[in-house]
Amino acid sequence: MTAQPVFAAFIGGTAAPASTSAFDLVAPQTGRVVGRISESGSEGVDAAVKAAQAAFAANRKQPTHQRITWLKAAAEALAKASDEIANLICEDVGKPIRISKGEVKRGVEFLEATAAALTQLGGETLPLDITPTGAAHIGYVRRMPYGVVAGITPFNAPVNLLVQKVAPAIAAGNAIITKPAPAATRTALRLAELFQEAGWPAGLFTVVTGDKETALALAGHPGVHAVSFTGGTIAGDALARAAGAKKFVAELGSNAANIVMADADIEGAAKKIAAAAFEASGQQCISAQRVLVDRKVLDSFLTHFANAAKTLNIGDATDPKTDVGPMVSKASAERVMGICEDALKKGARYALEPKRTEALVSPGILVDTTPETRIWQEEVFGPIALVAPFDGIEEALRMANDSPFGLQGAVFTRDLATAMRFSDDFDVGALWINEATRFRLDIYPFGGMKRSGIGREGVRYAIEELSQLKFTGIATT
Repeated sequence: MTAQPVFAAFIGGTAAPASTSAFDLVAPQTGRVVGRISESGSEGVDAAVKAAQAAFAANRKQPTHQRITWLKAAAEALAKASDEIANLICEDVGKPIRISKGEVKRGVEFLEATAAALTQLGGETLPLDITPTGAAHIGYVRRMPYGVVAGITPFNAPVNLLVQKVAPAIAAGNAIITKPAPAATRTALRLAELFQEAGWPAGLFTVVTGDKETALALAGHPGVHAVSFTGGTIAGDALARAAGAKKFVAELGSNAANIVMADADIEGAAKKIAAAAFEASGQQCISAQRVLVDRKVLDSFLTHFANAAKTLNIGDATDPKTDVGPMVSKASAERVMGICEDALKKGARYALEPKRTEALVSPGILVDTTPETRIWQEEVFGPIALVAPFDGIEEALRMANDSPFGLQGAVFTRDLATAMRFSDDFDVGALWINEATRFRLDIYPFGGMKRSGIGREGVRYAIEELSQLKFTGIATT
């Protein structure tokens, strides 16, 4: 029997030896074991931090134009390997190949945008002479790197959510150690190889592998001075405790509310929300989950919403026509169906019943749900949405804000005053009017309120989060 390949850390520019602890990497579509993932653990994290510290020390004085060159070279290398990387995402995550290719393209664009942002970033000169004691003094503020930062990333966007941390960290002058989710491991390791081949110094971008043990060891390591995490709220709490008193940026859970007012383009809203709820199996933090609809247009919306869901192609992730492929694992599919069963036991019913085959779950729509159900309060992270009616803007706001989360919201309306009311009173970190919640651009500050996170991502905002302010004052006499 042929031994399975073991995927271990990439440290100091080379593949590290595998540890004695490892677990299977299973392709969700086929159920086939494609290899084993080595658990780096505290020993592997120690080695990674030492290599990253050495790389930071060797490159901390590199001029900005050199970092721009590195980022552009990484973008070019990723673009050339786009088919290879998209196929890895498709196999390891189950994300449909067309959507996987779109993710790689976005990763290329993010690297290019970060390089461009470096041409615009600057410091600040302070008017110290606004007080008598400040006369004859000048002062200025610069952004400085933390040194070694950690990026801990989820499975659902193995390229996008990785480069959202790597590129800003490098732009700010840091070295970065990433710990991808197991299903994102092969993609992260390949990107580290590609970027080094493109000219990045060894150790500037390190990958450690494994699961919770390695993530906690990385966040808590005293040689790591900032942590950027994307993932679930429970994991975020554990990592924050492990990190202690250091910079911690987190994009956490969501339960995205999409609100449809009576004056909206009902059919257009239904199509956009269906794509946001169900494509890529709903495994996005900003996938549409709670759809709140003015009671006057509820029946019309439900008809269009269900019809839009039925037009989505479900099945083989390798087929370019597929919109909804398998979830990342059978366990994830079972969890999603359990959330549906909870709602049904508490009085809900299906407007569109989901069907499960192994790791594949077809789109499902629940109605008559109550706030006591898990789907109302938790993040489903699957292709299931609920539709609930409201009467008037006050009730819509109350229902939308009835969640521990507040990442990104959406409102469909033609009325400017209504849009501005939601902008003021809908408790989310980002709000779209007439786009569904899964719509995101990388140039605006992205992050959540309440239990949805700390800090912001987005090109310039992420660079600012992964750098620290330093003031220098000079007495001129």
